[in-house]
Amino acid sequence: MREAKDHLYEQVGRIGKALASPKRLELIELLCQCEKPVETLAQQADISVKLASAHLKELRMARLVETRKEGKYVFYRLADPGVANLWVSLRVLAEERLLELQVALRSLARAGSELIGVEREALLRQARQGEIVIIDVRPDEEFEAGHLPYARCLPLAELKKRLRELPKGKPIVAYCRGPFCMMAGEAVELLRKKGFWAQRLEDGVAEWRHRGLPVET
Repeated sequence: MREAKDHLYEQVGRIGKALASPKRLELIELLCQCEKPVETLAQQADISVKLASAHLKELRMARLVETRKEGKYVFYRLADPGVANLWVSLRVLAEERLLELQVALRSLARAGSELIGVEREALLRQARQGEIVIIDVRPDEEFEAGHLPYARCLPLAELKKRLRELPKGKPIVAYCRGPFCMMAGEAVELLRKKGFWAQRLEDGVAEWRHRGLPVET
């Protein structure tokens, strides 16, 4: 019985071992947005293709990611929606338990860039009624794979050139990949400098789904 029990824990431990790398966690967060080729993952995670491939191999061995081939490119995706939920749950627990993480998040957040005191259901209602404008500042392909209801696709790289598409008389809520992503904060900073009333939503699509809220494709 002891041997059998040890084997059970050993199998579960494979998941923990695969997650015991900051870069693998970042790769999972990136794959929460949409499937990506290894070259894109390497660029977005700021590592070499060789190192990205090695990390992805570990995640694949733990059955956390899957692959498909298209021509000469290998695309990676999460093996199951539960992997995204695992990432969000792990991050939330870390934020609750680790003072160092709380301090780091506060130091990264730009002053006033957080959306405070607004319920998510109320946010959807305000967007549906046209009282606010929600913008998704992630790349196009991530928006197409899944986005918050009523959100407009305005990638950060294009935002400065497309400011005329935004009404100055309405509050703007920007979001990206989640609280560890800085794109929404940069968008808010730019919008405020241009005279817009803007706030940052720390949720990304993975956090939104984790709460059981609707996501559009």
